[in-house]
Amino acid sequence: MGNLENNLKLVDSHCHLDRCDLKALGYESMEQCLIETRKNHITHLLCVCVDLPNFKSVRDLAQKYPDMIHCSVGAHPADPHDPEPSEQDLINLASDDLVLAIGETGLDYFHCKGDVTWQKNRFKTHIRAARSVNKPLIIHTRDAREDTLSILKSEHAQEVGGVLHCFTENLEFAEACMDLGFYISFSGIVTFKNAKDLQEVAKRIPKERLLIETDAPYLTPMPYRGKPNQPSYVRHVAEFLAELRGESLLELAAQTTKNFSDCFKFKI
Repeated sequence: MGNLENNLKLVDSHCHLDRCDLKALGYESMEQCLIETRKNHITHLLCVCVDLPNFKSVRDLAQKYPDMIHCSVGAHPADPHDPEPSEQDLINLASDDLVLAIGETGLDYFHCKGDVTWQKNRFKTHIRAARSVNKPLIIHTRDAREDTLSILKSEHAQEVGGVLHCFTENLEFAEACMDLGFYISFSGIVTFKNAKDLQEVAKRIPKERLLIETDAPYLTPMPYRGKPNQPSYVRHVAEFLAELRGESLLELAAQTTKNFSDCFKFKI
């Protein structure tokens, strides 16, 4: 146990720390939350932007805690009412050294029905901006496998790569995305009892393409499902995946931390 605790280093590759209700989590301050995160051996976390009006809040966290928190810039695909970012908007904001990635972006046909042309255009805008600043993409996709792959290919997203976050799709789709240079990230969903199909996919992702995340404050892993999520719980995702895949926690932690560093071009 001593060797494990002394050498364990984890990364939460996708969370929304700016949206976490600290009081609901039992904290009086962000500092208390980060202390608990460090106690669970999470050394870095990526706070992901989902709308441009809130980008300043996300960036402010990265600026205040640069040794631990990093950020992205993007507009989520599931909200048509968010201000539409232009390619130049994204390029300007992503040129900031605190910004590691573009997104989250992608396609969501589960929440959005009807004409989704605006989603496709928004997705393309993000990919073009990512290629302009040479930063990876954070991809959200739901019920849109074929169109997601088509746009990734037509817009040459393989030039920058990135991650399919909170992955819930099938192995064939995962393999097609990995062929384009993308990583596959699993959230607390993989720990759910009814996620047997996803667990089978998680077993077969090459360790060199695996990432872990919380998506906090959403998708809390077992054994805390139903309660607010937080970055410290990424350890539960890691422990579950390590047992599922027949790997040691140290091995999985070291590999996913290296993968985060490689994906986001950030030395840890």
